[in-house]
Amino acid sequence: MDPVEQESEPAVDLRGITKRFGERVVLDDLSLRVPRGVVFGYLGPNGAGKSTTVRTLMGMDPAFEGTARVCGIDVRAEPIEVKRRVGYVPENAVLYEVLSIAEHLTLVGRLFGLPETTIENRAQALVSALELGPRYHSPISSLSKGMRQKVLFAGALLHRPELLFLDEPLTGLDVASTLMVKELLRLLSAKGTTVFYCSHVMDVVERVCDRIAILDGGRIAIDGSFEDLRERSGEAHLESIFAQLTGTDDGAKRAERVLDALEHS
Repeated sequence: MDPVEQESEPAVDLRGITKRFGERVVLDDLSLRVPRGVVFGYLGPNGAGKSTTVRTLMGMDPAFEGTARVCGIDVRAEPIEVKRRVGYVPENAVLYEVLSIAEHLTLVGRLFGLPETTIENRAQALVSALELGPRYHSPISSLSKGMRQKVLFAGALLHRPELLFLDEPLTGLDVASTLMVKELLRLLSAKGTTVFYCSHVMDVVERVCDRIAILDGGRIAIDGSFEDLRERSGEAHLESIFAQLTGTDDGAKRAERVLDALEHS
């Protein structure tokens, strides 16, 4: 593909994606286009298909119907090339605990084919910026949950990905680190990196995402800016919009049900 043509393509282009596990349809004729350089919020109830969408986009599961392109690349035809261009921060930090932070980032850098000097320079800069400098040579087994999450961020950013997938990335982070991540997403977007952000933390999505899509039953229930969603739904807050479109109770109603259960048991 011509480089100019590839650059003009969206970061994510899903067309008619259907994914089944046995008889269960998880993604149902899903179509989605995410332009480059935005922070895109991808929401949905548990089991709606968010993780399956990410696995499909990252080339981890080619068994689907339809077409999927990431950064202009066919996911099914060139899954390794897709992986070279994306970064991923999962909710749970699954890391090689016997390695130190330095060793882990060296491994990640080598897997991406980065020069040794580039790996060392970027790793040290990222670790310092994430306030992990004093633990650079400490084994990952000695780190707290929040520190491990920062190591995941460092590894995901080390090769300067075009598209960054985040799945509940704030898990375990303290307030200061959470604020830093929010600002980081804005800066990455301004530099042209696309962020695909899966989360249940509605207020964060509401504040940092340029566009938001809500997935329900394997299909997109709504897609647009927060202002668009608010105008179309008639609701003032993202949590209320989510509850309306997915048929779930909002936080206040759930809290009342919990209290009622306590009082009548």
